[in-house]
Amino acid sequence: MSIDVGNIVEGKVTGITNFGAFVELSNGKTGLVHISEVADAYVKDIKDFLNENDVIKVKVINMSEGKIGLSIKQVNPTKPSRDRRGPRRKAASPVDFEERLSRFLKDSDERQVALKKSQDSKRGGRGAR
Repeated sequence: MSIDVGNIVEGKVTGITNFGAFVELSNGKTGLVHISEVADAYVKDIKDFLNENDVIKVKVINMSEGKIGLSIKQVNPTKPSRDRRGPRRKAASPVDFEERLSRFLKDSDERQVALKKSQDSKRGGRGAR
């Protein structure tokens, strides 16, 4: 079977690095699944998702200069959401905003007073150097 861009093929994970995983394809060639193409979620450590010798399905996303780019997350794409920022929230009413702002200012003032008292006590009293 020939490997063309857009094809979904099976391969075996032959190596894992901090930037991705190398996958040996059915025709004996090796491609790279970049860490950004492993899952839709943030991938801190690729070893949480893949192990060496795993047999996985990958999509060929590019081929250039003998290098093959692969993707796991494009094999089963999730339904695209209407808004990439997440679900829409109800707009906060001005009253809610004013209340939240006043709570923030009150909390901030209390923290400033506590910080000033703490610094004064470390200096040995008010205004002492």
